[in-house]
Amino acid sequence: MKRQDVRRLLAAHGLRPRKGLGQNFLVDETALQRIAETADLTPSETVVEIGPGLGALTEYLLARAGHLIAIELDPNMVAILQERFGDQPHFHLVEGDVLKQDIPALVRRFTGEPRYKVTANLPYYITSAAIRHLLESRPAPDLIVLLVQREVAERIVATPGNMSVLAVSVQVYGTPTLVARVPAGAFYPPPKVESALLKIEPHATPHVQPHEAEAFFRLVRAGFHQKRKQLRNTLAAGLGLPKHEIDRLLQAAGIQPSQRAESLSIDDWRRLFDVWRTNQGDSASSR
Repeated sequence: MKRQDVRRLLAAHGLRPRKGLGQNFLVDETALQRIAETADLTPSETVVEIGPGLGALTEYLLARAGHLIAIELDPNMVAILQERFGDQPHFHLVEGDVLKQDIPALVRRFTGEPRYKVTANLPYYITSAAIRHLLESRPAPDLIVLLVQREVAERIVATPGNMSVLAVSVQVYGTPTLVARVPAGAFYPPPKVESALLKIEPHATPHVQPHEAEAFFRLVRAGFHQKRKQLRNTLAAGLGLPKHEIDRLLQAAGIQPSQRAESLSIDDWRRLFDVWRTNQGDSASSR
């Protein structure tokens, strides 16, 4: 779908891109092709497309997948998608907010199968929440292929030394790879920032289990609360524990108290979480 096709389709329906919904339509055919190739779909697979908009990427995905489930928030876009693809039996359209959808349940409902992949051109304002929602789904997707703000993609793929809460929250569940940069000119209307194509391959066994997530991320947020300070200070303040106790926990996890949160790996956070959780149990049993 070329730029002029997008303009014509919007004009035919009396519509304009809605800034409040982050509607920047991808019109670059090379980028569209790259997304479809990265998703690596076969006729036996199901793909869930989040925010299909006018359906530019949908065309490419429908040509490859056995089932496509499109989740679209804007009722105007829903009407256009139904008009364009509604007669194709392997196209399934859901109107609603992706953050409120039980995606595995939708997949089972439309296909009877548990496995699926996800593609999305995510509005910037829901990127973090949407990724977390996808990665915490059970079962998680086999593969997630996203267009996101380039700066966000770079934060997600960071390595120890440059980690953030966002990087940890993705990498405990999967391995992210920055596939390609996508310039603002590839969209209509062009956004003010560059985008990037991000691939996330969920781990078969996540580093954090669902029942542990709330406590684990409480620990991580405490560590990053004052990013440039040493862990002994940030964790003491964030967890409400004396510094000598924090020093003991860090040393038991093989982490120097003088380190900063951005220097820790996912394995470091997992070890620290296990030590902290054990210490909480010991403290409770001693009262």
